[in-house]
This record gives sequence, C-alpha cells and structure tokens, in this order.
Amino acid sequence: MAVNLVNVENVSKVYGTRAVLDGVSLGVSEGDRIGVVGRNGDGKTTLIRVLSKLEEADTGRVTHMGGLRLGVLTQHDSLDPEATVRHEVLGDRADHEWAGDARIRDVLTGLFGGLDLPGFPQGLDTVVGPLSGGERRRIALAKLLIEEQDLIVLDEPTNHLDVEGIAWLAWHLNARRSALVCVTHDRWFLDQVCTRMWDVQRGTVHEYEGGYSDYVFARAERERIAASEEAKRQNLIRKELAWLRRGAPARTSKPRFRVEAANELIKDVPPPRDSSELMRFASSRLGKTVIDLEDVTVQAGPKVLLKHLTWQLGPGDRVGVVGVNGAGKTSLLRAMAEAVRTQGEEQPAGGRIVVGKTVKLAYLSQEVAELDPDWRVLESVQRVRERVDLGKGREMTAGQLCEKFGFTKEKQWTPVGELSGGERRRLQLLRLLMDEPNVLFLDEPTNDLDIETLTQLEDLLDGWPGSMVVISHDRFFIERTTDTVYALLGDGTLRMLPRGIDEYLERRQRMEQRAAAAAPAPAPSAGKTGTEKTGKPERSAAELRSAKKELQRIERQLDRISEKESALHAQIAEHATDFAKVAELDAELRALTGEREELEMRWLELAEDVQGG
Repeated sequence: MAVNLVNVENVSKVYGTRAVLDGVSLGVSEGDRIGVVGRNGDGKTTLIRVLSKLEEADTGRVTHMGGLRLGVLTQHDSLDPEATVRHEVLGDRADHEWAGDARIRDVLTGLFGGLDLPGFPQGLDTVVGPLSGGERRRIALAKLLIEEQDLIVLDEPTNHLDVEGIAWLAWHLNARRSALVCVTHDRWFLDQVCTRMWDVQRGTVHEYEGGYSDYVFARAERERIAASEEAKRQNLIRKELAWLRRGAPARTSKPRFRVEAANELIKDVPPPRDSSELMRFASSRLGKTVIDLEDVTVQAGPKVLLKHLTWQLGPGDRVGVVGVNGAGKTSLLRAMAEAVRTQGEEQPAGGRIVVGKTVKLAYLSQEVAELDPDWRVLESVQRVRERVDLGKGREMTAGQLCEKFGFTKEKQWTPVGELSGGERRRLQLLRLLMDEPNVLFLDEPTNDLDIETLTQLEDLLDGWPGSMVVISHDRFFIERTTDTVYALLGDGTLRMLPRGIDEYLERRQRMEQRAAAAAPAPAPSAGKTGTEKTGKPERSAAELRSAKKELQRIERQLDRISEKESALHAQIAEHATDFAKVAELDAELRALTGEREELEMRWLELAEDVQGG
C-alpha cells in the first residue's frame, strides 16, 4: 500500500470576498504524478502553496508525513543575485564530488547543454544578478532537481524552456521515484508525465484518473451526460477530443482511455479544419503572393542568424517554427513584419522580401503591449472595431468575442490596469484578431494562457482564413494549429520537418553527437602514448590529412542532400493532389534519407578517428 505523503482536509482560502478554495479535501501518496489545471485566477497556485505549507489555510488542516523531503519550484525564485550559479546550484560540493554524481551531470547537461554551462558567459562562475528570467528559472529548477525528494511540487516548470528542455524534463521526471504535483498549461507535458489530474474550478477540485487526454475524455463524458444533445454537439472539449483521437500519431501510441466510448462521443464531430475551403478563402483575400523571401540574410547586430534563405509563405499556409534559443526565430518574424509595415522598403541585411499588396498583418510579439490602464476591457476592444468577421460566415460583436476569450460580462467592465499578466496577454491577442488581419504572426502565444483559453483560441484559429506563422515551445499548440513545421537548427538555415517536432528532436540529437565527436580531445597526461589514451594505434600525418579531407567532402555532400530534400518537400507540396507524382517524389526522398544517414554514420567514424589521432 502506498504511503500517504500529504493530506489536505476541508481547506478553505479567501482573498477579499472571493473564496479561492472552498472546503477542499485531497491527498498525495507515494508514486502519484498529479497535473493541476484550471483557468487563471481559479486557485491552482494557491492550492499548491497551501499544500506545500508556503501559505496558511484560513480553515481546515494540511498534514505532511514525518520527515517529508519536499522540493518546491515557485513562479518567482529566491536566488541570491550576488551569488554565482555554482554556489546556488551546487552549494559547497567539491568539483570531484558533483562531477562524479550521475544525477547532477544529467541535470546540468539537460538544462544547460553541458557541464560547463556553454550558454553562460563565465560558466558555473557566472553571477546570478544580471541573468534573464529564463536563465534564472533554469538555475532554480536545477537547484531543485539535483536533490533527492519524496515529493516535488512544480509551478509552471516549462516556462522559458525550449522544446528540447521540455522533452528532457519530462524524461527526467518519469525516471525519478519522487511523487509529483505540477501546475502547467503545457498539455503535451501533462500527457507525458501525469497519471492523475486535479481540475481547479471556482473553489473546488475535481479529480480525474490518467493524463491530459484521459481528462479531456472524462470531462467530455461528464458534460455529455449533463447536457442536451445540441449542447453536447457544440462542446469545445469534444472538438479537442476529436483532434486527439484523429491527430498526430504520437497521440494514439498510448491510448489509455476507452477507445470505443471516445469514438462514439466524436462520431458526428467534423475534423477541426476544412483545409481546402480555408485555402480557397485565403487565396481570395490574399492573391497569389503573401510574403516571399529571396536569398535573405538576417542579422542581430554583427551575428548572422540566417543566410541565403529563400522561402515562401503562401495564401492559407499555417506554419509552425521551432528551434534552439538564439537561432533567429523572432528575428525572422521581425524582418518579415518590418517589410510588411514598410511595404517592402525596409529590407534585411541581405536579399529581398517581397510582400503581397493585400497583406494585412497582425503580429503578437512576446512583449505585452501597454494599454491605457483606465480603459475598460470591452472599451479597449471596441476601440479597434465593434464587430469582426472570423471567416466561414462567423461574425461576432466585440462583447461576444470577449466572452469567447473568457472575459465574462462582469469582467468586461474591469479596468485594464487591474488585469493579471495572463489576462493582458489574452486581451492583446483579442484586439489583434478584432482588426480582421489576413496574416498572423504569433510569437509564443501560449505564454500565460490557461488551458481553457488555449482551447478557445485553437477553436477560433480552426476557422480563421489566412496565412499564419507560429513560434512556440508548446508542441501541443504547434501540432494542433499548424499544418507544416519548420526548424531553425542554429546553422543559418530553415528546414522543413515532414515528421514535425519528433524529427526536430532527432536532428538536434544527431547535431549534438556530431559536435561531441568533433570536440577537441583533452590534453594527454605526460608519458602516455596515443595507443594508451585511445585504445587505437596512432594515425600517421598522411592518414589524418586524408580523413580530414573525407570529412569535408562528406559535409559538402550532406549540404547538397539537404538542398535536394528541401526541393523535394516543395515539389511534394506543389503536387499534393497528384498521388502518383507524390509517391514517386516520396520514394526519391526516402532514398535520399537513407543516403544521408549512411553519410552521417561515416562522418561520426571519421570525426572520432581525427579526434583520436
């Protein structure tokens, strides 16, 4: 029988006149992996702070097991700004002590990319004070994860992590024995890590077995029973369930919920998007040209981020962009946005961006635009437009769209200055859509949005007839709203990924293996021969020169293959309705993939030989 770690008994918590928690009773046992979801402001953070005894409950009782080893990651860190990263994460551990600990090595590599913290100016000896919020967040997470705990409580752990960081964190938490309680809006992460869900709604907590997919099904089932047939037909949760069952292959690899019941529930729900109709409507609004990049070079100061990029955003294209931090995702969007704003007069460092005459761009940046704090929510939306056409015959008033985005009639009269960060983000997005753009740039749109608002946004975007580029580390949102995924891998190129984010993670892993193989070997100890240090006979100078030449030749071949792959992807998109042609092109693509994989293996062998020599 599992040991009970924490008991919450009849707990209530009131702020002002609002009961955030009202008579809540629940428990956490050994082995539990609990995801906490709910709308912003409904009490998720309050619940875990009370559970962790960081806040006192107004009534009720919270009991911890004797000697409970508890680790908590809050939304605001308590790092000493004058301390170094080494002091905050490793404390007084000697180098040989922490370097010999597999867990510490794994955490440092997973969160920072290496034991020497390559992204920090002085590595482990970097002072915390000047670092960004995202860097501080990783430090606080590393400090927590290198310790052994019975229970880990995490409040938005995926904030500021990229796709790779989130995938690593999910793997790491699954490998630990600690129980887990986690507040997050990242639905892919919830599905990977959690086996139970707590849904916090208006002071109460509903419990569900399983991860996020199971939660969607169970909630839809509950609402199906409670609602009329027509209300059920309109339910957004069922639409999301339909996508989960019909969507990405990764979603169907672990079908824990009852497949027959789920299929019955969604049998009359249409696919989320009618792509052909949206494409036709987008073409009528945009014409043939939207944004064309011709041999473009993008720079941030002296640093070249993208070079000789030729790419086209067409009418109705829905594109997701992923990539390592600093690879140039936001810079690419800004370069295109600047060209649109100036009707092609403002151009990047190299090349040319051609903008269609009918393009009307809305750009949601990572920075929340400042609004007059005295405006009411509804007033700030009406100042853009009174009514909006969302395509497919859907027209809404400003008030109706506010309600769809979670601003109830009462909330619509709230001054903007009193809104939370997540509510301001929601309002900013709402104002952009109200202006009826035909091209949308969304840079990290999921930041600060709760799951219910994300679902509403996804539903709006399903019927939105225009071109769209989304930058996000939320792979669920990328997979749900876009049709094509491109990656910036940090090598100055933009690559199409036919298999989406799974392919991106595989490519990144191969790049890291190449880099590790090509890294210079540590200086040998005095008196050791080449054979002793590598286990292989030393190569002659002529053999080393030959190996280096072959390495260079393979790298050129890999570049050519990459160009051919991009051209084939473009041809496949162009001939999408000609199945015979697509099959022929796909066969060519698979042959190229096999050739590339063989060359990459040979590259790794040669790189190891050159390093050993």
